[in-house]
Amino acid sequence: MRTVITCMLMLVLGVAAFSQVSAGFRVVTSEAARRLAVREQPPLMPDVGLVDARSTGDSLRADLAADGRIALVDFIYTRCESVCRVLGNEFQQLQQAILEQGLQERVRLISISFDPTHDTPDALARYARQMQADSAVWRMATVAEARELRRLLDAFGVVVVPDGMGGFVHNAAIHTLGADGRLTRIDDLGAIGSALRAAAARSGGRAQ
Repeated sequence: MRTVITCMLMLVLGVAAFSQVSAGFRVVTSEAARRLAVREQPPLMPDVGLVDARSTGDSLRADLAADGRIALVDFIYTRCESVCRVLGNEFQQLQQAILEQGLQERVRLISISFDPTHDTPDALARYARQMQADSAVWRMATVAEARELRRLLDAFGVVVVPDGMGGFVHNAAIHTLGADGRLTRIDDLGAIGSALRAAAARSGGRAQ
């Protein structure tokens, strides 16, 4: 009898613990829990300085506030030949969809390089031309001060590890930022349709 009671107590404690770490059974991974938390309580992103392909400098939050549009943001480095290529292709598709659906006054794209040593304004400009980026819709930028990079990556949940060959291994996602500088949504690669629809809805528009 004592054994049964002990087992039942352990089961109850285990279920309670799992409920706590899975946000009430709604998610089962820490990344999913983070994404749910972002949707429920959008965090304010750090106001780091940026410099773009036109050598224009401002802070992230100042840029968002001045522009007023919902921003879909990814993190890349221009020399990447793997996951960044996928991100680049998806952002090209997003740019096309934004223009075709007339959403360019409501939604825009920002690609932020985490390799400021190599991704100078000139390098970002070359990458923008390569990706056929419309500067009115798609901005290329990197951090103005390398020391601010870690704070920015941590806030977005981006993990970047040197690969030992001059490049990086990193995770990838599409991040939705409001004009108030808050991160409201995170979507996986391949989810550009749902990311754009959500961004358009948040902006008061509607994506197909």
